[in-house]
Amino acid sequence: MAEAVLIDLFGLKLNSQNNCHQTLLKTLNAVQNHHADKAKFLCIICCGNISCERGGENDICELETSNGLLTLLKEFETVSKPSMAASLYTIKQKIDEKNLSSIKVIVPMHRKTLMKAFIDQLFTEVYNFEFEDLQVSLKDGLLKQSTEINMITAHELEEIQNEIETYLRSLPALNGELAIITTPSIPDIFIHGFTTRTGGISYIPTLSSFNLFSSSKRRDPKVVVQENLRRLANAAGFNAEKFHRIKPDHASEVWIMGKKEPESYDAITTNQRGVTVAALGADCIPIVFADPVKKACGVAHSGWKGTLLGVAMTTVNAMIAEYGCSLEDIIVVLGPSVGPCCFTLPRESANTFHNLHPACVRLFDSPNPYVDLRKATRILLERGGILPHNIQDQSQDLNLCTSCHPDKFFSHVRDGLNFGTQIGFISIRE
Repeated sequence: MAEAVLIDLFGLKLNSQNNCHQTLLKTLNAVQNHHADKAKFLCIICCGNISCERGGENDICELETSNGLLTLLKEFETVSKPSMAASLYTIKQKIDEKNLSSIKVIVPMHRKTLMKAFIDQLFTEVYNFEFEDLQVSLKDGLLKQSTEINMITAHELEEIQNEIETYLRSLPALNGELAIITTPSIPDIFIHGFTTRTGGISYIPTLSSFNLFSSSKRRDPKVVVQENLRRLANAAGFNAEKFHRIKPDHASEVWIMGKKEPESYDAITTNQRGVTVAALGADCIPIVFADPVKKACGVAHSGWKGTLLGVAMTTVNAMIAEYGCSLEDIIVVLGPSVGPCCFTLPRESANTFHNLHPACVRLFDSPNPYVDLRKATRILLERGGILPHNIQDQSQDLNLCTSCHPDKFFSHVRDGLNFGTQIGFISIRE
């Protein structure tokens, strides 16, 4: 049974002719009878601007209602916006506020493919949609079942994407201004930084507001993450079209840019100017590497498994092998991550960190000791030959625990499965 029911009247002209009234009454009555008890959200989508156009025709939704229809309409929430992107995004917000995921869309056949194209862009696999045909009265006032359009052309899809992007760009930043943490340890020939959680458009509490990763398990669609990335690129000064994230597997695989891209990898290295590489983090450590002598850089995502597998030094060794970097020239910066105050592991797993160095583990005799990923990473880097003063992990906000600071950072430990993601990024200036 659907938790939310949407009736699409966005592109229709509905007048007071009896046949049209009866059709609309029949549809609304059916929705109310079948879904009112279970559905938590009943909604009608209308066009809020009678001058809006699509495909050269005016899309007008005029509801001239009788007393019976007016009474029935009070049971439905009406969303009336000047664009389909604005309407569906507003509806998505209302659905997310109620934490709903099962949605029925009642839509004219000729608009079903268009509606699906918008939904594919604005929703993720968290949501389950079913579609039902709506009989409509078109501009000639005659009741008829429209014909389904099965194809969206490349041009039409581009128009849909442009409409959505334009709308998202118009949205204000949430929860404060965009903030980027940088360190003077990395010279100005590089663009680098670590993001926080403010200044984006993501509105779901655990993702708000500068979430930079979308997946099938989260409610933030790729278009929202892309808009957040666009704003980051503008603020930091890099090209969002030349941006590459890791594809994490909590291991130690490195993608050396220019070579074949692995299916998954927790680190990237490059010496290409103008290309920005980024490591994800939401408790795991986003690590940035820079060699100002050979003009090469890299990033790594270091969770507890990746730390033990040596992802940080694997990245360093890749820079040495590929670009001729020297250990004494490589600067390593550890971004914000979960601290030993909040991160625990079962004793068997914590034992490996204790064997690395006893200082990496607190309360070792407990069933779930506290583990210091940052100390372990520094120890492994120093043992690998990175100079201690070239490892930056304490200044400014770099050493803040992500779990302890919900105002600044996302955290899987704190927020659970629907957590947001910040990044560490670096590029060589063009």
